[in-house]
Amino acid sequence: MPSALPDGEPAPEDGRLPDPALAGLGEQPFGIYVHVPFCRVRCGYCDFNTYTAEELGGGASRASYAPQAVAEIRQARTVLGDGAPPVSTVFFGGGTPTLLPPRDLVAVVDAVRDSFGLVPDAEVTTESNPDSVTADDLAALADGGINRVSFGMQSAVRSVLAVLDRTHDPERVPRVVDWARTAGIGQVSLDLIYGTPGESLADWCTSVRAALACRPDHVSAYSLIVEDGTALARQVRSGVLPMPDEDDLADKYVVADEAFTVAGLGWYEVSNWASGPDTRCEHNRLYWTGADWWGVGPGAHSHVGGVRWWNVKHPSAYAARIAAGSSPAHAREVLDDETRRVERVLLELRLADGLPLDVLDDRARADAPVAAGLAEVVGDRLVLTPRGRLLADAVVRDLLP
Repeated sequence: MPSALPDGEPAPEDGRLPDPALAGLGEQPFGIYVHVPFCRVRCGYCDFNTYTAEELGGGASRASYAPQAVAEIRQARTVLGDGAPPVSTVFFGGGTPTLLPPRDLVAVVDAVRDSFGLVPDAEVTTESNPDSVTADDLAALADGGINRVSFGMQSAVRSVLAVLDRTHDPERVPRVVDWARTAGIGQVSLDLIYGTPGESLADWCTSVRAALACRPDHVSAYSLIVEDGTALARQVRSGVLPMPDEDDLADKYVVADEAFTVAGLGWYEVSNWASGPDTRCEHNRLYWTGADWWGVGPGAHSHVGGVRWWNVKHPSAYAARIAAGSSPAHAREVLDDETRRVERVLLELRLADGLPLDVLDDRARADAPVAAGLAEVVGDRLVLTPRGRLLADAVVRDLLP
């Protein structure tokens, strides 16, 4: 959840949506994202909309957050009306959702179930830091309907974690994975970051091996991005740390992809690998395929029927809106057909399923990346090759005017 909100037209105080946006509800999966904006410490590389206890200010607290999220869920049901479909995915992101007690997360899941209903076998995910949960916590989450957990492992090397300001002991990762399995949480994912300043290729190989030793169902691996305004960016700008090197990032991606593939994890999105179709993150697929979701919480973004909106950013402002009974939406935009087409190119090209060729305004645009060996035509879709995944942004530039 980025810390900076875009511009846009003001959102209505009651959060109502245009009738055309509601017309297609239920034609594709519908998800709920819940942004939990709390962290014990602020990681130096993080640009998400998160707050430590010292940064919250008046009017906001962890203790009062779950009832506020439940209130927004009920607002969402009112706005979407009788055509609201049952929810296919729920995703708690952050921040660190498991800084909240399990009963709070379960209360939010219960509110989704009560307000919308959940489809059979709905995917219900929480992110978690390895040092923010106990075995008892995970058992309570599983009992409350959470069936997928994504642990922020990031690295298995202490010096790398220190540069990232991550506080957990790398030896705790296999322990929490075992706890999740014992609790009955059906899917476990691990998040990794590569390209941290000072991280050697050997360090990265250590992290990949450690992740695979946990036998996860899913792995996400993202290159480190130095975001403006972060502590990491200030360290890079002052010369304390070097900027990540593009060739190094490419080498580490190849190492990871090869290791994950050998271990039986297939790529399904450029930065994501799963043990099979049933362990892919269905919630993220809503984003990548332009489906509908409602984002709950400070700064959360939503999309329904071509209307995208975002909530007020600070937890205090969010709390005030909820207490007043008004929508927390700050601003919105109505996406025109061309914008939606461009976003399909940007996102669907990253999927292993590929981009339907008919999304292109001119199919001849696919010729250059195919000739360069960056993509191939499979049936009626354009699919990135392994080399093309390293240069996905360049392929997008070829495909768009």
